[in-house]
Parts: sequence; structure tokens; C-alpha cells
Amino acid sequence: MASPFLYFAGDRLSPAELSAARLDGHLVELGDAYIPADAVETRELRAGSLRELLGDTLAATHLSAAWVHGALAEPPVRHTVQRAVARRLHQVIGRRLVYRDLSVDPDDLATIGGVSVTVPVRTLADLSRVMDADHVRAARLIADAMPGLAARSIGWLHAHGALPNKRAALVFLRQLAALEAPAPTQDDVTRYTS
Repeated sequence: MASPFLYFAGDRLSPAELSAARLDGHLVELGDAYIPADAVETRELRAGSLRELLGDTLAATHLSAAWVHGALAEPPVRHTVQRAVARRLHQVIGRRLVYRDLSVDPDDLATIGGVSVTVPVRTLADLSRVMDADHVRAARLIADAMPGLAARSIGWLHAHGALPNKRAALVFLRQLAALEAPAPTQDDVTRYTS
């Protein structure tokens, strides 16, 4: 179900009306849509703003999913997507999308704001396998926002066989998980050394 707080060009308002409402300060941009200026930006609204890009067949992954989950303040310039359906797609994929032609397991997807998005565990596992500055930063932010997520993503990677860049991802995720672990107390030190 579409949110009444999301406005798309040509949907309920014409492009001219949207532009006027934006100039008057009534609406602000959110992803590929507009929301009332006083609306609270939620993951449902961020995901829903991608509805026209993703439709029913694509899922937001990687940096796009990190943005939906609130780890990034701004959406990526190009959204990363994968198939959310088992069948191959024979449609033209737009230039605004980084498309991976692998189907995402339904267990790794959540429906948020009417669109498919990888769950946080899968999102962090995906981010950790792309070791450029943007993905590393997003991985650190989502791991910081969700305690225990790095350890669960390690488990996800172990359960999913051979994957590109898996070894480096596990090293990175173990570092993130170690940062989450509480420092040993003096009682812990005494207990394990005596």
C-alpha cells in the first residue's frame, strides 16, 4: 500500500505542482519522491520512495538497502538492486541502477514501504564484500547502529558457501564484531588467568 505521505511526479500532483510545493517549503525531496516538510523520515518512507524504480521485481541491496535501513543520510546516486523474483528479467534496466542479475533468497528480503529490501544481516554481508570507501563506511555505520549485526552477518556468510570476496569480508566483519564486544573486566581477567 502506498504511503499518503509520498508524492511522485504525475501521481497525485503534476510536476509543476510538486515544484511549487517544494519552492514554498511544503514538500522536501526524499529519494525519488517528495514528503511533507514536517514528516518524520522513516525507513518505510525511504523504501516507498523507491517504488517506481524497483516495482515488484527488484530489491534494494547494498548501499540502497543501507540507506533504507537508516545507516546513510543520503541515498546513493545509483541504486544497487537485484532480482526479487526467481525468473530472469527481460526489461530495460535504467542507468540509475547498478543491477546484479542474481535472485535474492526470499528469506533475505523484507517488504518495507511496499518494496523489497535486503534484511540488515544480508545488507551488512553484501556491503562487507565490496571493499571500497563508500561500502566500508556504510558497513561500519549499519553495524554501529545495530549491535550484534556483525556477528550475525558472519554467521550468514558461513551458511552461504562460496561467495566473491568472502574471505576479506569475514576478516572485516570479525574486526567490526570485536569492536562491539565489551572490554574484559578485571574479574574476567582474574577468572581466566587463575
